Amino acid sequence: MKRIVCDTNVLVSGFFWKGAPRKILAGIEQGEFVLFTSRELLAELDRVLRYPKLSSILEKADVAREDILRWVTRHSTIVMSKPLAQVVVTADPSDDRVLSCAVSASADAIISGDRHLLSLCQYEDIPIVKAAYLGRQCSEA
Repeated sequence: MKRIVCDTNVLVSGFFWKGAPRKILAGIEQGEFVLFTSRELLAELDRVLRYPKLSSILEKADVAREDILRWVTRHSTIVMSKPLAQVVVTADPSDDRVLSCAVSASADAIISGDRHLLSLCQYEDIPIVKAAYLGRQCSEA
């Protein structure tokens, strides 16, 4: 089983649209992946799900924000993320919480659609890839 940390954008995409992020969620449910998250990432997911655009999508899908949060909590191992020694993603320091979670979880991969994270390719030997490229190296993607 591959230990992964999913960025918020991957989780949201997986719940509302078809494609690679949805396959990641299915893989989590089937035990192919072990999802790790942190309180900080759960808080970010809660905040993002409250955006007006997503609120209307939730309403149309007849899905409650709380149901998504429960799913993620039920299918995750929550780690206590240690702050990084210094800011890594200077263009968007809030992205560091994903890196911190992955290091704290000893993750095998970070799955993200965020260009700031993807541009790193890896952090402390943890590959950072798009959902569609899980299992490939950054140079192959």
